[in-house]
Amino acid sequence: MTPEPARTGAALLDELHAALTRYVILPSPHALDAVVLWTAASHAQLAWAHAPRLVIRAPEKRCGKSRLLDVVEATCHDPFLTVNASPAAVYRSITEDPPTMLVDEADTIFGPNADGNEDLRGLLNAGHQRNRPAKRYDAATNRVESIPTFAMAALAGIGTMPDTIEDRAVVIRMRRRAPGEKVAPYRHRRDRPALLTLAERIAGWLRADLAHLERAEPPMPIEDRAADTWEPLIIVADHAGGDWPDRARQAALTLIAESQGDNEGTLRTRLLIDCRTIFGDQSEIPSAELIRQLNAEPEAPWRDYGAHGLTQAKLSRLLAEFDIRSGNVRFPDGSQAKGYRRTDFADAWNRYCPPPEGKPSQPSQASQPRSARDALTLWDASRRPSTPETDEATRPDSAGERETGKQPADPPWDASKRPTEPKRPSLTSNGTLGTAGTATPSTTERGAA
Repeated sequence: MTPEPARTGAALLDELHAALTRYVILPSPHALDAVVLWTAASHAQLAWAHAPRLVIRAPEKRCGKSRLLDVVEATCHDPFLTVNASPAAVYRSITEDPPTMLVDEADTIFGPNADGNEDLRGLLNAGHQRNRPAKRYDAATNRVESIPTFAMAALAGIGTMPDTIEDRAVVIRMRRRAPGEKVAPYRHRRDRPALLTLAERIAGWLRADLAHLERAEPPMPIEDRAADTWEPLIIVADHAGGDWPDRARQAALTLIAESQGDNEGTLRTRLLIDCRTIFGDQSEIPSAELIRQLNAEPEAPWRDYGAHGLTQAKLSRLLAEFDIRSGNVRFPDGSQAKGYRRTDFADAWNRYCPPPEGKPSQPSQASQPRSARDALTLWDASRRPSTPETDEATRPDSAGERETGKQPADPPWDASKRPTEPKRPSLTSNGTLGTAGTATPSTTERGAA
């Protein structure tokens, strides 16, 4: 028999689900479930090792961002709503039992004209994980203070947020209501009291079981930082029971896939994907030919990458971050020219790029229990030191030759003569592109936070 708390939890989530649909039209059922679970999880922040962000973004005004934030404000834990608060005020508002930060017009914090918000941006980045305090010197006491940063945060704005924020967030892409889509008007005095009562009931349900929630190690369909971000939501869904555990995991997979499809990652990740397309089944390619094809793609950003498009020197600098470097390549016809080998890209393609179209990705494996994940030491390939002998991008003579075009003429390119090399096996599919996992602090460390 299903225990009574599980039935009560599922019913409470259903009520919150109904409240959201009354006032806001979300872009998909999965987005709606994610907002329900995120809002409920805010009431149990004391149990979480990570504080997921909720990014509510839209391409234009009047897409329902602020209205959704209104409903979240009424139903989340201890809301701290701000549009233009000073960093000092925000820092001092975060306690051991943190409020839920709600930031409207967040594009003013991260946009091109956002000056003087470095402290607030640092807080939003660091506060995703426990035990990341800000350090400040107090001249009055002649001491260094540790100021807590850990708190869940929802940010609403126009356009995308920085990668460092969205990489730690459940991303909801709002849309303007279509003709025929109707919602009830939200009135603060009339509607908020009922939502506050619902919030108190959700808090009573979750806060009665904080010890159980803290020990939970749910099977996760995703890995690394995505698992860190979604774990509190899936724990809440498992604790509620009903069909919420399946809905939570499907929401995680769907929204992460949408995020990866909408944003192929950084510019460097886009470059890796485009290079893979150009390589096709070839084993090597001259640098000049790779540049020509990159700049010839009309919908790619490369032809606008500088006054003359992407050059060989700029390409070298971008690829050097992945330890990919050009060299003298000898082709089957006996000619030799500067170029790239497929084997140089294989590791980066496996780590940072989604599978090519038409090739199914490997199914994500369930996350390891927290105790096992904590013992892992993850290797960050992007931090391998380079040496002057091997880093072609750092040699002025090579860079100058590539920039000015003073290099051996490339032979006629015949792709049919290139032998095909065996491919490396794919790695396990991760939830986010190029994101290393973060270790979860132990219960003892959390208590000390």
